[in-house]
Amino acid sequence: MIDPRLQTLRVLHQLGTVTATAEALHLTPSTVSQQLRQLSARLGLGLLEPAGRKVRLTPAALALVEHADALFLRWEEARADLAAYADGVAGRLRFTGVATAITAVIAPAAARLREQLPRLAVEIGEDPDENRFELLLSGRADIAVVIPAPDGPPPDDARFVQRPVLEEPQDLLVPAGHRFARCAQQGVALAEAGGESWIRAGDPADQHQLLLTACARAGFAPRVRHHAVDWYAVAALVAHGFGIALVPRLAPVPEQYPVVRVPLRGEPLPVRRFVAAVRRGSAEQPPIARAMAALCAAAGDREVQGV
Repeated sequence: MIDPRLQTLRVLHQLGTVTATAEALHLTPSTVSQQLRQLSARLGLGLLEPAGRKVRLTPAALALVEHADALFLRWEEARADLAAYADGVAGRLRFTGVATAITAVIAPAAARLREQLPRLAVEIGEDPDENRFELLLSGRADIAVVIPAPDGPPPDDARFVQRPVLEEPQDLLVPAGHRFARCAQQGVALAEAGGESWIRAGDPADQHQLLLTACARAGFAPRVRHHAVDWYAVAALVAHGFGIALVPRLAPVPEQYPVVRVPLRGEPLPVRRFVAAVRRGSAEQPPIARAMAALCAAAGDREVQGV
């Protein structure tokens, strides 16, 4: 078994504070501090140094984290090899993902797993206030379906494997009386909306960045007047004439509001790209391998339906 204090050091490197590390690992801050002191004493090296209100890993600690990443990779691979000898697939598997990913692929995939592997307990969480990669790193989730963000881990991050799952087109949401409403069949070019007032819709961590990038490519900066995260709130603002919004194809639009979803045409079309991430080395563990296959099957069904 790998010394659990190495995992504590890895999580501290990711989160930056003892308090956040303790919360992620379900430990007390004093336990985290004690583990790190013990590890430092055993190695005879200083591992932490103060950095304002946080702590910073010393060069020696950073080198140790690299070795720890390699050890945990091999441990995940060992678990995968040993799991192949198990009689059937049992245990617990937890998905985490953004809301539309749960709608599009996670829920259908989990339903398939429930039928195929009745001994596997599948759990699903949206976890909107969590960093989903931190959930993976700390072992609180096994598969995360996320939208890559500029501040997220790069595709070649040594701790994770990230696989493309689905591309989700974007639509304009406009009031029923808007000039674009009559284009609901043929669609409109995003450049035609340069003079509109906009509502920043959805999660600012990804959807707002997508709006800014798409509009920049179309040759304008959007005049954002209002913002809302909940799609029902977005639809209400649009229906009452406060602006138009860029919305994912899978986002729910309530029927009671007089709004029209208008597809975009022309290139480049803005899309949200979903990736399924797992801890590096864990992808061949039977439950995770079956879950990834179920995700890909659910994504394939969505592509056939045009998302």
